[in-house]
Amino acid sequence: MDASSSSFLSAIQTSKLLTGTMAMSIPKSAVTTTPSFLSRHLPSLNVSSVRIEEKPQNSTTRPTTSRTSRPASSTTTLPAATKPTPSTRKSPANDRRVVVPNQPTMMFNVLEGVINNFIDPPLRQSVDPRYVLSDNFAPVDELPPTECEVIHGSLPSCLDGAYIRNGPNPQYLPRGPYHLFDGDGMLHSIRISQGKATLCSRYVKTYKYTMERDAGAPVLPNVFSGFNGLAASAARGALSAARILTGQFNPVNGIGLANTSLTYFGNRLYALGESDLPYAVRLTSNGDIETLGRHDFDGKLLMSMTAHPKIDLETGEAFAFRYGPVPPFLTYFHFDGNGKKQPDVPIFSMTRPSFLHDFGISSKYAIFADIQIGMNPMEMIFGGGSPVGSDPAKVCRLGIIPRYATDESEMKWFDVPGFNIIHAINAWDEEDAVVILAPNILSVEHTLERMDLIHALVEKVRIDLKTGIVTRNPVSARNLDFGVINPAYLGKKNRFVYAAIGDPMPKISGVVKLDVSKGARQECTVASRIYGPRCYGGEPFFVAREPENPEAEEDDGYVVSYVHDEIAGESKFLVMDARSPGLDIVAAVRLPRRVPYGFHGLFVKESDLKKL
Repeated sequence: MDASSSSFLSAIQTSKLLTGTMAMSIPKSAVTTTPSFLSRHLPSLNVSSVRIEEKPQNSTTRPTTSRTSRPASSTTTLPAATKPTPSTRKSPANDRRVVVPNQPTMMFNVLEGVINNFIDPPLRQSVDPRYVLSDNFAPVDELPPTECEVIHGSLPSCLDGAYIRNGPNPQYLPRGPYHLFDGDGMLHSIRISQGKATLCSRYVKTYKYTMERDAGAPVLPNVFSGFNGLAASAARGALSAARILTGQFNPVNGIGLANTSLTYFGNRLYALGESDLPYAVRLTSNGDIETLGRHDFDGKLLMSMTAHPKIDLETGEAFAFRYGPVPPFLTYFHFDGNGKKQPDVPIFSMTRPSFLHDFGISSKYAIFADIQIGMNPMEMIFGGGSPVGSDPAKVCRLGIIPRYATDESEMKWFDVPGFNIIHAINAWDEEDAVVILAPNILSVEHTLERMDLIHALVEKVRIDLKTGIVTRNPVSARNLDFGVINPAYLGKKNRFVYAAIGDPMPKISGVVKLDVSKGARQECTVASRIYGPRCYGGEPFFVAREPENPEAEEDDGYVVSYVHDEIAGESKFLVMDARSPGLDIVAAVRLPRRVPYGFHGLFVKESDLKKL
């Protein structure tokens, strides 16, 4: 489950981190354990009144280069700080700028404290920062480019480029309710060149981030945790209006987090969060990460877009959509091979708002899921719950529209009861049918409140476009999500899937390889790796060994992921052989400090990095 930064709408004393998790029963025959080199220690966390940081190791830190952003007519550079500018001083503990809030900010902070302590305190576990930010979910500070040590094997030559992963990392410790999806976006990049690796962690410098950094305190309410109940919504809404009227922030400049994923198309790299426009970013030659600005594609993208666009590597096209609480609840669009946005296709046949986080694309069609999660105003008003919730009476549907549709006249909807997908793995065409492969959330009512109770069952769903018959087949009984494929097979019939094992969600205890070409109702797991006791990773990513070779086997490559050992307090970057029966580790890189758990990542080859 990842941060969705929904298109719908006093610092905490950090307690001792919670570490208990449910164990998953997995046959030993299907598991390859992690070798002993994954057990080394890092220094303990150092808790400050503003941020959770780590004591730096004695490692070589390369200097940060000056910004050399290329000009772009449709990229909005970050605005100047709001006046009057708060005074600043250096923190002797970490040489980090500490901002002293100005008088209006201090007054609003007092009012926010009243809301957080008396009107809407974080009583539920799902929004209690002391629980949500425990273990390796705790935030870290930025890290300049820092050399890493390869402690096992050697890095394959095809990993010439950078693996970058996005995820939530709140700039300030929350003073009230906080959901896992609410944190500011931070990119963790491991740049690889000639077998050497360099780690860098930087915030995506969104308007929200820079405005709150300059204010010295949080300004915008959290989307997923700040509007639980009528009283909380009214209070925080009024406070936000007051901040706008006094010039503290301008919502026209965006309120999004860019904390969910990354994508590369049109020779640009974007950090994404579906409540705002994409933010263009780049990597410098020494591995540092720079935010270039908010990108509106020459004024053609006026609102948000999905954090899961689909990229056709053959044509260079990107396919995307946005959703929202007002009609049209769904809008489909795409970008040509040069990154130019094409006209919107509003979908008015979606008659009520639905939580549309991801979709599928085949060579002929785009496939959308109208699921049971959507706006839930009654629960917010009378139950004190989130404005986003589940509707068990709703019948799930799949909508299929031609890939290059110019209007919704050919949109067709098919009932698929109980098929609640958050992520889509792939889709392809079969004669007069369309097949979509996706994890189905069986306990959808727990999606936002109790992710540890979620079980995601990967299904292969076939829709006959002539007869309307829908056929469903599970491909694994395990709790799997964050499924990925060889990127070259997007929209084509693929055989292999690499998926994360929830143990329970949102922690990932390992990765499996599925062969979805197996017959109906067969367990499709053909390889598996468990990271080890209290070792957790994230979304896997597949990197082809010979991406330019059209004759290469589909699974000829490597699976990569960040993995954190909660016992040793150490993070590593693992490279696994995708073809081996046990997803054997061919290289392990010890990272100079821990990388918090996050969401979606991307590998960008060196030749593409040079185009940024």
